[in-house]
Amino acid sequence: MEGNLLRLSIVIPCYNESKNIPFILERARSVIDRDDIEIVLVNNGSTDDSRLILDQNLPSCRVARVVEVEVNKGYGFGILAGLAESRGEFLGWTHADMQTDLGDVVTAFDIIESRGRSPNIYVKGRRTGRSAFDTFFTVGMSVFESLYLSTPLWDINAQPNVFHRRFFKSWRNPPYDFSLDLFALYSARKQGLDIVRFPVRFPERIHGQSKWNTGPKAKWKFITRTLNFSVTLKRDLSRWSSLPIE
Repeated sequence: MEGNLLRLSIVIPCYNESKNIPFILERARSVIDRDDIEIVLVNNGSTDDSRLILDQNLPSCRVARVVEVEVNKGYGFGILAGLAESRGEFLGWTHADMQTDLGDVVTAFDIIESRGRSPNIYVKGRRTGRSAFDTFFTVGMSVFESLYLSTPLWDINAQPNVFHRRFFKSWRNPPYDFSLDLFALYSARKQGLDIVRFPVRFPERIHGQSKWNTGPKAKWKFITRTLNFSVTLKRDLSRWSSLPIE
């Protein structure tokens, strides 16, 4: 491990997630009992009372800290801001909506440690327990992206994502929106990383509203945005593809 790096940094982008923040920190206290793991909560330009809730609850969780993003520039931008400030040898992200369990990130890192903490491993969840409609949507997008990009890509937006710092440092011009999940998985495939998938539960959201999955119109907007990025990805690989890991 280089310098004073921790073993793992877990980035959680939070945009108007004040109701979920106390539950995130409570879950962190229950599943993380190591001093070499940190939680990086990104207050991603929130307009609710997230900052106040963070200030009130952060002292109760010794492994957590906050990165501030003044203006929300997208889901991906918040994650990238957190990754840039992270201190882990391995990095990862998951969602703040409590539909993805922090325990899954710990499980992902257990897989990495069981394989000798190789820098060439990328661990990602595979969602279970979803509605028939959401499963159909995921299958359709996965099949399209796999065929269009000539690369096996399945359940692209599943969480968590955990990988070595060197992989993150190889990225060039990553997207600032929800296409970041596609960018990361595609880059891992093209670099020949050992991609390990494991099953994760995906229950209903407890508090608040999804920032994108609010109905058919929102799904169509998400599809359009992802397809546009896919075109860019395929057309200009020199810009969007990552450099090989040395």
